[in-house]
Amino acid sequence: MAVEMLRFIAKYLPAILPFAFSLLSERIHAFIHRFTYKSVSAPKNVVVLGGSFAGAWLALRLAESLPTGYKVVLVEKNSHFNYVFNFPRYSVLQHREQRAFIPYDGLMKKAPKGVFERVQDVAVEVRDGEIELASGVCVPYEYLAVATGVRQSGPAKLLASEKSEACAELRTLQGKIQGAKRIAIVGGGPVGVEITADIKTFYPEKTVILIHSRSQLLSNFGKRLHEHVMGKMNDIGVEVLLGERPNLPQVENSEAAELVFKGGRVEHFDLVARDPLQGKEKIIPCTGQTPNSSIIENFLPTAISPKNGQILVKSTLQVHSGPKCGTAFENIFSLGDVAETGGPKMGSAAFVQSGIVEKNILALIHGKELSEYKPMSVEGILKLTLGKDNYVVYAQHEDGSDFLMPGKDSNVDLAVAKAWKTFGADFKDSDV
Repeated sequence: MAVEMLRFIAKYLPAILPFAFSLLSERIHAFIHRFTYKSVSAPKNVVVLGGSFAGAWLALRLAESLPTGYKVVLVEKNSHFNYVFNFPRYSVLQHREQRAFIPYDGLMKKAPKGVFERVQDVAVEVRDGEIELASGVCVPYEYLAVATGVRQSGPAKLLASEKSEACAELRTLQGKIQGAKRIAIVGGGPVGVEITADIKTFYPEKTVILIHSRSQLLSNFGKRLHEHVMGKMNDIGVEVLLGERPNLPQVENSEAAELVFKGGRVEHFDLVARDPLQGKEKIIPCTGQTPNSSIIENFLPTAISPKNGQILVKSTLQVHSGPKCGTAFENIFSLGDVAETGGPKMGSAAFVQSGIVEKNILALIHGKELSEYKPMSVEGILKLTLGKDNYVVYAQHEDGSDFLMPGKDSNVDLAVAKAWKTFGADFKDSDV
């Protein structure tokens, strides 16, 4: 473990140090900005669509740097910031789900007056120079950043936009898990692995089956991580079925369902969602994600990749219209999971990309040279929980080397308290 940590530091320190100095410089400029920005009656809008990690960080950075005459408008459908990292844990652990929903109110409490506006609404159409919202309101923009993320099934993402209803969704899943004797989880990515390990370690008496279509869990990462996770699953008593892609029924309205595996083997499941305490078996799908790129489909149809549905961007993260970076839309950017950036689909990558978009919007305002986003392997570092007490940190470097560092953490709330602090919210209010 110590040797692995030293290898990790030696490999990534050259990348981390300049980034740390850059963040320090940002904080200094943000402090100065509070006293130099002046509110005006009709500022030009820099609109950010989506208030998850990429969008929220970008909005915060812009609020700390936009010159007088501009303001940032964050359009987000959710009433609270969804700390999705804890959704798998709070799908299992009861009476803590409210802590995953952080008020946006504190995010800009140190920003100067007039620089920020948050609109709780859904953008339904992008046009040249304006956004139409579901409410019928049209918001003009000078610059636009699309950070609408991806659609996923629960527990990775929730349907509700209000905190109370989102908490109810998590409590429903908690009830299903609590009432089940045999639980099948379909999908061996990070969410599937985490919720599997949480269920088995918080409810060791249950039979938990993890089903994955490929021969390796966590298929986007190295084999060493797969082997480590398989060992942990074996230790805690989880059955793992690899290379299986069973038919997944529509579970919402089914009282009984079955999965058909290779060779025609059939497994029966009781899916009585209306009364989960009576269920002996439940299915929790943890499969796939779809980019939320349809918002620009009418306006910029050729800017959506036919391969994966992501928004095509240049290295500057400006949206472009097709093969070989055809027409670029100078004032429209995209970042985070919805964009085809070449970087990992991770929170750390979204943070780095938000810095690039902020710099480039400021560069366009001031007539300066644009910066390019160059993905770094450090952005893809994964911290994966493996039950209530264990985790593993995994990283892959460009040269093919990888790093695997297991650890222990008895804090069942993981890092949610730190997230509340980042958003300027008081964690003492987290149980309200």
